[in-house]
Amino acid sequence: MEPRIAVLSYSNFGSNPGEIPAKVIEATRKSKQKYPELVIDGDIQANVALNTRLLRENYPFSDLADTGANTLIFPNLASGNIGYKLLQEIGESEVIGPILMGMRKPVHVLQLGSSIREIVNMVAIAVVEAQELKAAEAGQFVI
Repeated sequence: MEPRIAVLSYSNFGSNPGEIPAKVIEATRKSKQKYPELVIDGDIQANVALNTRLLRENYPFSDLADTGANTLIFPNLASGNIGYKLLQEIGESEVIGPILMGMRKPVHVLQLGSSIREIVNMVAIAVVEAQELKAAEAGQFVI
């Protein structure tokens, strides 16, 4: 599955100025610059990111206009936690996370009451990260 990434905000493509939209716009710009093959856009509100009709009608220039998003990036820990907990409870979607990044070793935290499937998913992520780390230490590249 190809990720179609929406970097979320309370603004749509600069419609409301502020610290969060500015941070999200800059993160999106850097991501597109470093990884031009990514389908990523933001700053964008969550409902717009998931509604292709709204996207096509109001933001046809968006990288997500034809397909909508299947991956949501939140601007901070508070909004991310609130959003993913809501999706987990009311949505029919698979929630994976939280995923800790920037650690020297693959380390993740399981949520209280995690299901067997959630535990297996997090273990799988940690295993892949460990394989990538080992390959990088050996001077190899893992796809």
